[in-house]
Amino acid sequence: MSSTPGTAKRPPAPRVWPTLRAHDARALIRFLVDAFGFEETVVHGDGDLVEHAELSWPEGGGIMLGSVREGQEPGTGPTPPGAFSAYVVTAGPDAVHARAKTAGAEITTDLHVTPYGSRDFAARDPEGNRWNFGTYPGEPR
Repeated sequence: MSSTPGTAKRPPAPRVWPTLRAHDARALIRFLVDAFGFEETVVHGDGDLVEHAELSWPEGGGIMLGSVREGQEPGTGPTPPGAFSAYVVTAGPDAVHARAKTAGAEITTDLHVTPYGSRDFAARDPEGNRWNFGTYPGEPR
C-alpha cells in the first residue's frame, strides 16, 4: 500500500469473516449487540429467517451469521449452533464483561490476567457458542 506525503498507512479491511448458524438468528443478533456490543451492519431475510447478517466489532473485524437451514447436510456450510468459538480483541475487557453480565450472559471464565499478560474473560451465548474477550492483539508481524 503506498501513500502520498502526509497520509498515514492504514491496515487492510478485515478479510477473515467467522461464520455461524443459529436456531433463532434474530434473537442471537439482539443478544450479541446488547450483551457484547457488536453492531448490526446488515440483516437480510423475512420473518424469523435470517438469510445473511453481518455484525461489526467496533474495534475492528466482524462476524457473519444466519438461520439454520432445513435439510442442510451436517458438516456443510457455516458452523452449526453451539459449536462456534471466537477470541475477540478489545481494549476494554472490563467494560465488555460488565455489559455482558448486565445483559445476562453466562460468564464461563471470569476476568483474569493470562500468563502472557492479556486481560481476558469468556462467556457463552444463548445458542451455546463460546466467546472469549481480551486485550491480546496477536504477535506483531
